[in-house]
Amino acid sequence: MKSLYITSVENYSGKTATCLALGKRFQADGYQVGYLKPLSLQPWRIKGKIADEDAVFVQEVLGLSDLPYELSPVVVSKEFLKAHLQDKTDNDLMEKVKAVCQKAGEGKDILLLEGGGSLREGHAVNLPTPLVARSLSSHVLVIVKYHSEVGVLDDILSAKSRLEDLMIGAFINRVPDDAREFIDKLAIPYLEQHGVPIFGQIPHTSTLAALTVQELKDHLNATVLTERAGLNGLVENLTIGAMTAEVALHRFREYPNKAVITGGDRTDIQLAALETSTTCLVLTGNLHPSPMVIRQAEEFQVAVLMVPTNTMETIEAIDQVCGKSRLGLPAKLKKFEELFSQHIDIDRLYQSLSFKR
Repeated sequence: MKSLYITSVENYSGKTATCLALGKRFQADGYQVGYLKPLSLQPWRIKGKIADEDAVFVQEVLGLSDLPYELSPVVVSKEFLKAHLQDKTDNDLMEKVKAVCQKAGEGKDILLLEGGGSLREGHAVNLPTPLVARSLSSHVLVIVKYHSEVGVLDDILSAKSRLEDLMIGAFINRVPDDAREFIDKLAIPYLEQHGVPIFGQIPHTSTLAALTVQELKDHLNATVLTERAGLNGLVENLTIGAMTAEVALHRFREYPNKAVITGGDRTDIQLAALETSTTCLVLTGNLHPSPMVIRQAEEFQVAVLMVPTNTMETIEAIDQVCGKSRLGLPAKLKKFEELFSQHIDIDRLYQSLSFKR
């Protein structure tokens, strides 16, 4: 049994999506697949037990027989951390991880291990990614989310310096169109010359980066004021309605499938937003809009959310969840699988694992 540790240098880079895309590809090619998230900072209660939110989702999609809480042996909740710092927990967590990995890998050809939010995680409980990967004799695949030209080089080379021979390669995610030529012609050749295999680059796609209205509602603890507008709509852009209606209308036309954040008393802005491609209105200050706005929103199938916070507080709250969108919608998962298949050199990745397709 082989194990592949999928990690990244920062949060929300696409680790869970990659586990799912690779897991389904391995399964389609006839391999028995297991999954584990050795360390989790995302406690999720299911059937009275603590599990990891991502692990629950992966277990469902890949159809694994393991129970969700069996797929995340160390989940660091506030209570767990306090007990650990006071020496009231099992101090040899590495042995626990090894035992669970061995069980999860029984009868499997490959065990996918999902890393934490970044390569910094795990030191507080003696489970940093490099140590865990080496203890489990895992190959490591690194995902780097594109931010800038120099940043993508530094991120990949930094990962290589930490992981050394464990790292079989990397791929770059969310690459904007204007950066793709730089990645292809300069970055990848440079990194390859420095001993880092690059399996490909996945272009930025607004659909995948989008939040659902439901995710916004849950994160903002919002009240839904519309009855007929669904909550599965995708929010690909965010705009703030804090200008005149005329200026706002011009701006709103530039951004499709957007959420417009504005005061609940700004009827002019709300109606201007409804004249353009808008997924939802987020109305701040706990102020109910005009009934005319609700009627028109329901006619256009635009959800209206009301939140108690002011506009600035609401924007700050949304910033915390941007980039964290889950692949819970089948269409989003299917889109990522398509992009992964088109842009990642699967044959080379298989060769790195000594697998045959």
